[in-house]
Amino acid sequence: MDNITHLIDGFGAVLTPGNLLLALVGVTVGTAVGVLPGIGPAMTVALLLPVTFNMEPTSALIMFAAIFYGGMYGGSTTSILLNTPGESSSVVTAIEGNKMAKAGRAAQALATSAIGSFVAGTIGTLGLAFLAPTMANFAVSLGPREYFAVMVLAFIAVTAVLGSSRIRGFAALFVGLTIGLVGMDPITGQSRLTFGSSGIADGIDIVVVAVGIFAVGEALWVAAHLRRKSGEVIPVGQPWMGKSDWKRSWKPWLRGTALGFPFGALPAGGAEIPTLLSYITEKKLTKHPEEFGRGAIEGVAGPEASNNASAAGTLVPMLSLGLPTNATAAVMLAALTTYGIQPGPLLFHDQGPMVWALIASLFIGNALLLVLNLPLAPTWAKLLRIPRPYLYAGILFFAALGAYSATGTSFNLILLLGLGLLGFLMRRFALPVLPLIVGVILGPRLEKEGRQALQLSGGDYSGLVGGALTTTIYAVIVLILVWPFAIQPLVRRWVARRAGSPSTAYPSSDEEGTTEEPAKTTSGVR
Repeated sequence: MDNITHLIDGFGAVLTPGNLLLALVGVTVGTAVGVLPGIGPAMTVALLLPVTFNMEPTSALIMFAAIFYGGMYGGSTTSILLNTPGESSSVVTAIEGNKMAKAGRAAQALATSAIGSFVAGTIGTLGLAFLAPTMANFAVSLGPREYFAVMVLAFIAVTAVLGSSRIRGFAALFVGLTIGLVGMDPITGQSRLTFGSSGIADGIDIVVVAVGIFAVGEALWVAAHLRRKSGEVIPVGQPWMGKSDWKRSWKPWLRGTALGFPFGALPAGGAEIPTLLSYITEKKLTKHPEEFGRGAIEGVAGPEASNNASAAGTLVPMLSLGLPTNATAAVMLAALTTYGIQPGPLLFHDQGPMVWALIASLFIGNALLLVLNLPLAPTWAKLLRIPRPYLYAGILFFAALGAYSATGTSFNLILLLGLGLLGFLMRRFALPVLPLIVGVILGPRLEKEGRQALQLSGGDYSGLVGGALTTTIYAVIVLILVWPFAIQPLVRRWVARRAGSPSTAYPSSDEEGTTEEPAKTTSGVR
């Protein structure tokens, strides 16, 4: 009951002309940016972070949340019309969405995407409103060793579960932890990795890191692979859905929501796994299996609902535990620290009105997104025709402006260029960006909690272990690490024996049916 009261108070804070305008601007910008291949909500939030330095934290986070959802919506448009996902979580949408568009059903694909995202986002935000405070109350009882273990789990999860290569994931995490060490030791005051430079004596600003890695790195990568010819845009028309489309879509919307939100709320969460599971589920349950691979509406409705429900779920660990599970949540977490707000279990207690206003703004943003996306889908499609040289030149300008405004020193521009080159090299060698960002943000906190745990134990390393929760977390970490080497092969052999032969357990692509692979996203978030 208290949650409902707090949520009503949050709506009271959001339903002001100024905040509604910010939500509308955030939704519009997020959608417009989301439809551009390679520019996702993480880069947009990173670019706009410096602009909000003079804004109240509540207003800034309302805009960020609107951009977050807007980017998720916009990513489906480019997936459906161009077969080029703007975000990695939109890859599955492109499989059936682009086939529907080529078959003259782009309007129906965009409509089921927008309405499904609205349904899933609303249900997911309700889950956030009731689950996050409960998780925060539980987290208050945790000590330094439990937090140390949870952060280690977050590091292992984002590197070993979400990435395609564990070695690359751990390499990116190591780089992020190294960047997080730059500056003064918080206890001894000794300089670390500053090389005698006073410009980084206080550490490297997270805004400069985020903008450099995301925006500048992406711009350099696109410039190195620039194609003069823009992709073919399929005419959209006015989105609408017939009776049969509604009948075939509403169940996938609900199933996608049920898959997406729990995955988003996990420390090893994300939208890639639940969207793929949603697609597989709909392919198994459909009454029209012959349409899969040729443009099945269930293959768009389910993954898109799962994508947006996962987006709401990612805010649960971010708000209650201070743990980001994707790049955009990591940048939003950086925004909290920029305003001097300590993310974690005490956030609901210390900054309750701000958090509930943020949650209420998600409902407002969802409604605004539905109103915008249905009638304006043809307009968003026209944005896909912007020449990339002009697009990324503007991005570099705003990136440099944001880096300079962070501290007001030109030294940040040098750092921005260096971090941009690092982001380019990471894309060149397929290193995921998320472990680096998580390492920069959580690395100092991991050091702080670890030191506190050791101080309480008198320097004995046993202070980092002990207790049922800590032991369980470390057991999960070991399971994650050994799963692909020891357990997964045994499971596969057991399944193969139960099925009779390996070929029956794992059908070939000819047996499953072939589908056209969507074009790979140019985004650096992997």
